[in-house]
Amino acid sequence: MYQTEDGEDVFVIDSHLHFWDASEKNVIHEGGEEFIRCFYDYHTGFTPSEREWRLDEYRNYSADRMLTDLFGNGAVDMGIFQPTHLHEFYDEGFNTVDDNAALAADHPERFITNGRFDPREGEAGLRELERQKEEYDIDGVKLYTAEWRGDSKGWRLDSEEAFRYLEKCSDLGIENIHPHKGPTIRPLNRDAFDVADVDDAASSFPELNFIVEHVGLPRLDDFCWIAAQEPNVYGGLAVAAPMAQNRPRKFGEIMGELLYWLGEDRLLFGSDYALWNPDWLVDCVMNAELTDEQQDEYGTELSVDVMRKIMGENAARLYDIDIEEQKRQFREDAITEEFGLETHYAETGSAAD
Repeated sequence: MYQTEDGEDVFVIDSHLHFWDASEKNVIHEGGEEFIRCFYDYHTGFTPSEREWRLDEYRNYSADRMLTDLFGNGAVDMGIFQPTHLHEFYDEGFNTVDDNAALAADHPERFITNGRFDPREGEAGLRELERQKEEYDIDGVKLYTAEWRGDSKGWRLDSEEAFRYLEKCSDLGIENIHPHKGPTIRPLNRDAFDVADVDDAASSFPELNFIVEHVGLPRLDDFCWIAAQEPNVYGGLAVAAPMAQNRPRKFGEIMGELLYWLGEDRLLFGSDYALWNPDWLVDCVMNAELTDEQQDEYGTELSVDVMRKIMGENAARLYDIDIEEQKRQFREDAITEEFGLETHYAETGSAAD
């Protein structure tokens, strides 16, 4: 658990994780090379210089490194995998459901595996969605509407084909829908990530939760207006979060708008690992502040109570996580033993040195 300067514990659920393979041997299309280099540009653009990875290690990191980066200093307690297959670019896929699930199986108390779907896959895709639910009991799916498939360079969440899949999600009890609606990654189409198609989908499936990843950036206003009228629309803070490091005023503006329109109960922290490491990002976000002018304009502040919801409690509610029970489990789990976090999870709530 993250501990504030005042000694208050904050349970952190990183709601946006990847375990990817962009090694040169896995790249089968120039788009795959462009994609990982664009990711790396985001990484170097927002990461403190002393924490930057080399490109070769960024392409394909080990499970051990991921565990250390996430849990080694106790900043993150749990994480949610968000898959992105990209089979047009990568032979074995970029960040697949099955690879994520294999790592999660070794630490089931620490990870949640989400699935994915692509409505262009037709009946076979519906069967694959059923398999993911049966094998991994998924409660959520990550959707990548700009992913290439054959001659197609994207799809819409409000299409008839997509609605078939959303109906299947509803039938299967897959309640959490995570569409990527944020910055474009080379060479994907920017317009295929437009947030506009969330509106009809959210209205048509009120029983589902639409966690819009990257809060629609750079279309923040569009996202906020949609989310204000659709109570089942949430905002995932991946990509917005690292702005707390080197664009603190911009981060304050983004958070002010989100808190004004959505409120503190519909925002979820995500590091977007391995784009950025939560071992420095959590501290940066937790210590962010709105300026006096922003507090006056938006009528809010980033208090500990607000951040406690954003950093973990909201995700816990969506994924039916009992935080107190998890904390009890963590006192003796393998991650705690490996990284010496016994004091961190002690009943007194005191943090590790």
